[in-house]
Amino acid sequence: MRRMLMVACLLSLLPFSAATAAAGRDPLVHFFNETFGNFAEELEQARDQGKKGVLVFYEMDECPFCHFMKQNVLNQPNVQEYYREHFLNFIVDIEGDIEIVDFAGKTTTQKDFAKVARVRATPVIAFYDLDGKEIFRHTGRTSGVDEFLLMGRFVADGMYKNQKFTVYKREYMKK
Repeated sequence: MRRMLMVACLLSLLPFSAATAAAGRDPLVHFFNETFGNFAEELEQARDQGKKGVLVFYEMDECPFCHFMKQNVLNQPNVQEYYREHFLNFIVDIEGDIEIVDFAGKTTTQKDFAKVARVRATPVIAFYDLDGKEIFRHTGRTSGVDEFLLMGRFVADGMYKNQKFTVYKREYMKK
């Protein structure tokens, strides 16, 4: 009887486990890197770690497209592993009053940092080179995991230097 009760309890947990697995891993833990908000120091760290650059995910709380990205793309283990391997990844609230240090070493707020970056809609996925210069930007959500991974490859492989993402994506889709 006790054994049957234990089996029943374990079986009742299976749907929860499957749902959790399908939902992916928390992007705040597994996608975004921890930061003290000093992007000038983060650039140094990115260089030291051999990263290709820094990704800044500009968001705001009530943005449905930001939530889509976190719940469907940034939570996927393959996305998290690829981006953690090639980039340092940070989140910036475009309405945030938290003090940060920008890439040039100037103290500002998240809100003002986003204004200087001319972020008007969210999400904005901005890639910066190891000198803090923006090299590629995507506004809005991606269509899903594949497009987001393609975007990462586009930047990590340096393809942004020679062609537009739309051309790169079209060529990739032909393969």
